[in-house]
Amino acid sequence: MKGTGMVKAIGLMSGTSLDGVDAAEVVTDGETIDAFGSSTYRSYSNEERAVLRGVLGRWPGNGLEQALAVVQDAHIEVLSGFAPDLIGFHGQTLAHEPRGRGTHQLGDGAALAQQVGAPVVWDFRTNDVQLGGEGAPLAPFFHFACAKSIKADTPIAFLNLGGVGNITWIDPSKSKAEDAGSLLAFDTGPANAPINDLMQVRRGLSYDKDGALAKKGQVETGALELFLSETYFGRIPPKSLDRNDFSIMLELVRELSDADAAATMTAMSAAAVMQAMEHCPSLPARVLVCGGGRHNPVMMHMLREALDCPVDPVEDVGLDGDMLEAQAFAYLAVRVARGLPTSGPSTTGVSAHVGGGILSKPSGTD
Repeated sequence: MKGTGMVKAIGLMSGTSLDGVDAAEVVTDGETIDAFGSSTYRSYSNEERAVLRGVLGRWPGNGLEQALAVVQDAHIEVLSGFAPDLIGFHGQTLAHEPRGRGTHQLGDGAALAQQVGAPVVWDFRTNDVQLGGEGAPLAPFFHFACAKSIKADTPIAFLNLGGVGNITWIDPSKSKAEDAGSLLAFDTGPANAPINDLMQVRRGLSYDKDGALAKKGQVETGALELFLSETYFGRIPPKSLDRNDFSIMLELVRELSDADAAATMTAMSAAAVMQAMEHCPSLPARVLVCGGGRHNPVMMHMLREALDCPVDPVEDVGLDGDMLEAQAFAYLAVRVARGLPTSGPSTTGVSAHVGGGILSKPSGTD
């Protein structure tokens, strides 16, 4: 991967929503994006999802063999048909405690490299955490490249509504993501994960499709106010969350009907974004939304009502909101392979710009 030419990389992402594995191809030199290639998705079965849900919060050690097999097999399957120069393998986040025990993404990149016969970059977050950073979010350097690729000329924000929400504020007038003032990124709060958990507990469903249940309900303002009193929202970014940091949400809606609970939790996720905007250096000209939350019309309506700027899905600027996170790890894999930083003080709070990730190559390759 040495040199400065373009590399065809595949990024793999299995998010905290536990829906499945995204795979997306990016042609990049680790700085500019030359092209977006093919992409695919492999959903987890209900049984696989139950296995992964059962090990959330666990750290490396015994008892993870079955879950590791689920992760490895799904990723090998989704790579079928691709012939990349390099793979960016995020793995499945089980626990994230940057100011405590660290961060844990389940997955064996060295084994994956052997099985698919291509170099793999993995364990993207540990180095950042060990050097004092939050280890998340990691997509902002890619978001900066996307802002350049769509020729943005005023500050914009990318909002990812996955299991946890995160925002990247970008000043595209800067030359590089590493430049002072070019980026600010942090986790906004819970997004889809607690709503998915509610649907699983109450209805035996994996998510609230099209916000259909939330649309039937009423927001319980008392529960919403208690949620917004959490100290996390007042903390100065950069800052990050574990999937289960806001488990209080389920307790706050425990007495509500299914529909009112779904509406209230959706409002909580939108209100967390509204709180986050207060930390941005300036109001972005536009918020571009990626991740599963943009498919929820109730969530999108709440965001548009709450924010003082246009809120649009990233498809409106020609990007793929379902694959943006996977594309990010393709891009970051090339940066790791070429010794370029993947995070910095304004994205994870690490004291200096640092690179993360382990590069594993198949046996017999240079």
